[in-house]
Amino acid sequence: MSSLFDLEGEVAVVIGATGVLGGAIAEGLAAAGARVAVLGRNAERGGKRVEAIRALGRQAGFFAADVLNRESLESARQSVVSALGAPTILVNAAGGNDPKVTVTAERPFEMITLEDWRANFDLNLAGGVVLPCQVFGPPMVAQGKGSIINVASASARLPLSRVVAYSASKAAVLNLTRFLAREWAQSGVRVNAITPGFFPAEQNRRLLFNADGSPTPRAQAILGHTPMRRFGDAPELVGAAVFLASARASGFITGTDIVVDGGFLAQTI
Repeated sequence: MSSLFDLEGEVAVVIGATGVLGGAIAEGLAAAGARVAVLGRNAERGGKRVEAIRALGRQAGFFAADVLNRESLESARQSVVSALGAPTILVNAAGGNDPKVTVTAERPFEMITLEDWRANFDLNLAGGVVLPCQVFGPPMVAQGKGSIINVASASARLPLSRVVAYSASKAAVLNLTRFLAREWAQSGVRVNAITPGFFPAEQNRRLLFNADGSPTPRAQAILGHTPMRRFGDAPELVGAAVFLASARASGFITGTDIVVDGGFLAQTI
């Protein structure tokens, strides 16, 4: 009997695999047996991720793509099909928060420009989920199977102070996840989300740690609100991703999100 979590024969496209969280997911899917396409803009980091996956004895390739450009994504998809086969798993892990839409004492909410607000939504929603799903989703529908995993955020459930546009855009990611789950359910394509809590990565490290490595006041507040009293480690997202990617393990699960947050959302004060 095949393992519930065996992804042998699957082709996974991981957008944002050049980052810490997306990279951990890409390597985890590869370890479970999938052939992995690393999509992103940074060829150097993408190449290193591919090397790490190949070191596991798995097939992988880097494919340059701009998530805000449909033609770029379509070209990347054609290249993935030629090199690795038709994608059956899509992980949307690209995104981030622009400091220009972070609320501060010097920049209150009312001073955030619509241009900057839209740019943040473009990154996290349009480019982070909408365009990749429009490009990779229909071929999955046509082949009658697929698993799409969108990476959301704990701030999508309860808005986090200061990062207003990021929180709102990630809330939209969860809403769109549920819409697409309903839209494609009878076509054999499942659409779910992973909601990470606080995982140190490139985009938030300077907000969480001082130069000497000690936690900042913001980090201390986060840890005080997290029952496990620690930050997440990127590989701790892998189990949720492999579970949602495997049709054997989660074939009747769609339209939901798995929270991996050390209990952050389980507690108020």
